[in-house]
Amino acid sequence: MINMSKELKTFLFIVVGICFFVFGYNFLKGRSFLQKQIILYATYPQIEGLIPGAKVSLNGLTIGSVTRADFVSEGTDIIITMNIRNDINFNKNSSAVLYETGLIGGKAISIEPNFDGNDLVKTGDTLVSKIKPGFTELVNRQIAPLQEKIVSTLTSVDSLFNGVSNVLNKDTQNNLKNTLENLRISLENINNASLVLSDLLISNQENFSNTMDNLSTTSNNLTKITDSISSIRFVNTIQQYEKVAVNINDILIALKSGSGSAGKLITDDTLYYRLTNASKAMELLLDDLKTNPKRYVHFSIFGKKDKSKKNN
Repeated sequence: MINMSKELKTFLFIVVGICFFVFGYNFLKGRSFLQKQIILYATYPQIEGLIPGAKVSLNGLTIGSVTRADFVSEGTDIIITMNIRNDINFNKNSSAVLYETGLIGGKAISIEPNFDGNDLVKTGDTLVSKIKPGFTELVNRQIAPLQEKIVSTLTSVDSLFNGVSNVLNKDTQNNLKNTLENLRISLENINNASLVLSDLLISNQENFSNTMDNLSTTSNNLTKITDSISSIRFVNTIQQYEKVAVNINDILIALKSGSGSAGKLITDDTLYYRLTNASKAMELLLDDLKTNPKRYVHFSIFGKKDKSKKNN
């Protein structure tokens, strides 16, 4: 058995530890010394939060890591270098999306693969770069309009307070105080009136009860009267009146047309003229009777005859 000094053992232990540390670190970062990798590139206008060692994933699975970031020559854009597994086959027209992993998780690269065609990626290819807005940026986009509205509202409120301050001078404040005092007095008066009304209701509760009983009795009587009225056969009565009206109308039509004795009496002028002539004859007869009564009355107390008649 080979005897090793303590110094050699310590040196070997340190070397093995360093190897395990480097291997573990690269393994956690998605790099492996035992597997070949493809070197790809992507260019972004800014990569704030993206640091070397950030993971490169495909559909959520880590397939590599960012190894380097630097400015493009003669420009301000930033080109990043990525090492990914060589067993992942996708088209070189795929996209490298820079996204935010969380509020404090920094940024990483996600590959949006394109499997169309046979032009697969190889070392040295540059992918199409995209930037996905992070949570903070989205919140800022939503807050910006709200911030403008809040500023506008605060400005309006400040103007309102200035206007109120100008309106509420000392005289206005005194008037407002007087108004509030008058309102307090009015409320006290209303409260006192309600107490008086309550006492009045309590003291006259029996009278109110009797009044309500009388109203109930009156309501019952009105109900009986309405029931009696509703029991009257108004329909039959109205039908009888309609029949009488029809008969009267027929009689009036007959009188107007001259039918029957009554109609002829009303419409025939002959009877009128005859009655007129008879009236005139009767009037002449009465005048002659008044003038010559002896011509129509022949009697004597002593039985003597009228000489004028004898001579005739």
